[in-house]
Amino acid sequence: MKDSISSIFSLLTSASTLFCCALPAIFVMLGAGASFASLISIFPFLITLSVYKIELTVFAFLMVGLAGFFNYQVSFSPCPIDPEKGRRCMRLRMQTRLIYYISIVMLIFATIFTYIIPELI
Repeated sequence: MKDSISSIFSLLTSASTLFCCALPAIFVMLGAGASFASLISIFPFLITLSVYKIELTVFAFLMVGLAGFFNYQVSFSPCPIDPEKGRRCMRLRMQTRLIYYISIVMLIFATIFTYIIPELI
């Protein structure tokens, strides 16, 4: 249970990092600054998130690390002997691992577009 909750939190923090930090860089890089300005007028909380982008990125990395620790820890625990419960346990583990991998990809993508690409341009 802890591993699925932590994976969902890591996915949410990775998504917030993607929205606050990578999304503006992507829009500007594609030449869609006016579209991003209209997006900010609809969702003004993006400005608040981008003010705290370093703290948000650090928190996202911590959550992804915590989720990875819990996923690793749970991978060694046994599933129930009952065939139906055992299948559900294995399916939940696979879903949790998939959510974890998606959050890692999102966080790496957001970090690259927030901190590395702007330095290269």
